[in-house]
Amino acid sequence: MKVVRFHAPGDVRFEDVPEPEAGPGEVKIRVRNCSTCGTDVKISKFGHHHIHPPRVMGHEIAGEIVTVGDGVDGWAPGDRVQVIAAIPCGECDECRRGRMTICPNQVSMGYHFEGGFAQFMVVPKEVLKVDGLNRIPEGVSFAEASVAEPLACALNAQNLARVGEGDDVVVIGSGPIGCLHVRLARARGAARVFLVELSRQRLEMAANLVKPDAAICAAEVDPIEAVLELTGGRGADVIITAAASGKAQEQAIQMAARQGRISFFGGLPKDKPTITCDSNLVHYRELMIIGANGSSPAHNKQALDLVATGAVPVADLITHRLPLDGAIDAFGIVERGEAIKVTIEP
Repeated sequence: MKVVRFHAPGDVRFEDVPEPEAGPGEVKIRVRNCSTCGTDVKISKFGHHHIHPPRVMGHEIAGEIVTVGDGVDGWAPGDRVQVIAAIPCGECDECRRGRMTICPNQVSMGYHFEGGFAQFMVVPKEVLKVDGLNRIPEGVSFAEASVAEPLACALNAQNLARVGEGDDVVVIGSGPIGCLHVRLARARGAARVFLVELSRQRLEMAANLVKPDAAICAAEVDPIEAVLELTGGRGADVIITAAASGKAQEQAIQMAARQGRISFFGGLPKDKPTITCDSNLVHYRELMIIGANGSSPAHNKQALDLVATGAVPVADLITHRLPLDGAIDAFGIVERGEAIKVTIEP
């Protein structure tokens, strides 16, 4: 079968490999959609310490069951399924306390296990063990289901930041995650949602789709002043930094209202992981700075429900659909900011 496989930084190949078979406790699926994200671009350029090449890439996976291994109950060929990306162990102290997103033993599809940029793949027993194989609801396409994984990550962050009724929410970064955050905040009852982005072209592309209450180009105006003006000097209740930018994190602190919640959603580059924080702002305004790391199996199920009910539409965010042999080209499209969401259809 054909796959897209990482061999080394800068060396990703479209190649033939033997078709896998499901072993005991496993399920084999025909991949129908595997969407791309910025992480795929980073892996292709720099690798990752959890990836021991060669490794089939791709972790936003939806497909159709082909065969079911011995000992697997409740699944049958033809079932439409979505696969979690981050796989908790289900046994450690954090998992037992219901905090699966911070499992210290977490493994991942496309990192520790072969990913979804392939015609077929095996869902490992580790996924099934934590109920991480999800049935795709009726009326939800494979492409939409593949976007449930990043939506699940956004859901985790907004749960932690308590986004809710009446909030003024700022989303910094207008990529696919930023767009999902805008729509999810609306679904959770936010009063207004403002979108901030450096690139005018990327901002307009996103704003035309998700229709924020204000679109702020940070290359043209001071985003802190813009948010303060929009909120009558009060600041925003929640700021989500959906960009790998230390400057965005610093700005988020400065544009927060009293008792505002700041979600550091986007991680920073490993060689520049620190920011300057005005601690007195945090102290006197009683600000809350909250990390967010991936999603749990339960978040993935909830994300699929949000898509199925129409609470968070995602189909129109998929601006590019490419065949499997176009996956490497897709990384360039993502890196250049020419798309919102690119999905691969093996």
